[in-house]
Amino acid sequence: MKPPSRSGTVLLTDYAWPDDSVERSVIEQAGHTLVTGPSEPASAQAIEALVAEHRPDGILTCWAPVSATAIGASPDLRVVARLGVGLDNIAADAATERGVWVTNVPDYCVEEVSDHAVGMVLAWTRGLVVFDREVRAGRWDPATARLRRLSTLTCGIVGFGRIGRATARKLGAFGCRILAHDPHPLEDVPGVELVDLDELLRRSDAVILHLPLTPGTHHIIGAGQLALMPPGGLLVNVSRGGLVDTDAVIEALADGQLDGAAFDVLESEPNVPAALLDRPGALLTPHVAFSSDASVTELRRRAAEEVVRILADEAPAHACNTPRGLPVGAGDRR
Repeated sequence: MKPPSRSGTVLLTDYAWPDDSVERSVIEQAGHTLVTGPSEPASAQAIEALVAEHRPDGILTCWAPVSATAIGASPDLRVVARLGVGLDNIAADAATERGVWVTNVPDYCVEEVSDHAVGMVLAWTRGLVVFDREVRAGRWDPATARLRRLSTLTCGIVGFGRIGRATARKLGAFGCRILAHDPHPLEDVPGVELVDLDELLRRSDAVILHLPLTPGTHHIIGAGQLALMPPGGLLVNVSRGGLVDTDAVIEALADGQLDGAAFDVLESEPNVPAALLDRPGALLTPHVAFSSDASVTELRRRAAEEVVRILADEAPAHACNTPRGLPVGAGDRR
């Protein structure tokens, strides 16, 4: 990267790791100043106040909301870089209108998230979590086992991008039938049957969600969709909590339509509905599917490098928009 045309200020709104050392190293080595907000994601109003106070040239954000007001609060703002994949916490349309780049790191955790999804399927088929709880509670009763052979099951993957395809590859190694659906047209993939969503739901013993959260995918799985699934199946969500109507899942677990619900994300996170905690078929992890020592370091470095790249008048590697007034692929705002 060439040196920046001038030094700038970069605001790190929040972070899901112990410190800001990786981001600070990349930003400061490029001659810029890093200002760090609270580690836990603050409210939209708090982020707006931070932006108004520091008037950053760049914003790095993990989970904190970066609203249209925040984007408009810094006249020098040139980029909002997501420390992650999804953009549902960024007012991307407002950024586009103001000539501000929005970037993400789309492929840093493909292996981790797909591993997490496959691990949840295996935990369900082999009863790993349920029986661990039973043994810890003092009950040793193998006669109660009602376990499944994964190779005889059908797994449906909703959302067939990088992560969905990795999950298909890994599940395919166990010998199960793989169905896939994606809102966008797909090319044929060997070993995967491409179907519409309703057919996928009707035929799948386990349904795995690998979708971004958009207005079109909000509550893509609700009571009507769950009713299409064969009784006693599994729903896995390692993408965004808002894809699923949680109340409908709780009802489906209660009446046996679902045997398991494995969620790394919740619409209400970090608050977990008590009714979900009470269901023995619920397997819950705290939004960590993306995480490994390698993936988190890569994410932090690459997101910070995108900010440096744009402040040096270079084109971003992973642009998520075309800012108003800039040609496609442009990085130079001068």
